[in-house]
Amino acid sequence: MTIERTIQIVQMAYPQVYLACHTRHQRKRTTVHALSGRDSAILAHLDEREGIAPASLARHLGVARSTLSAAVKHLAALGYVRQVPRPAGSGSRGGAALLLTPRGAAAIRDTSVLETPRLREALRHLTPAELRLVARGLGALAAGCRRMNSGEGAGW
Repeated sequence: MTIERTIQIVQMAYPQVYLACHTRHQRKRTTVHALSGRDSAILAHLDEREGIAPASLARHLGVARSTLSAAVKHLAALGYVRQVPRPAGSGSRGGAALLLTPRGAAAIRDTSVLETPRLREALRHLTPAELRLVARGLGALAAGCRRMNSGEGAGW
């Protein structure tokens, strides 16, 4: 399959998924998860296993480091993110990395623009083999996006 055909498929498929699984349009800190739109965007860029440097995330999101730092403090206080040291031998320059906590993953599930009940219903119409293809395909696309935005080949 060519890149051009893959682009066409992604550009046609993503809006269909989005429209079928997205109905909510508001995020407020007054909800049970106390997340703003920016907070949710930050969480959506984090992973439970692979850390990201705060400076890289701030650059990717187009926000000042101080803005990200304040948001991360709020998210850490809620138990949604944690900071861990970046391994010295991983090609990084040391420093901290941000990780999503299990509580943060639950908050994403509950506040994602792709609503969990609607997405679950759509996925129920797929075979187990198709479910594996969806997970592998979207995982691979996300990995390509991370590599594209990385100066180090992994992460943002």
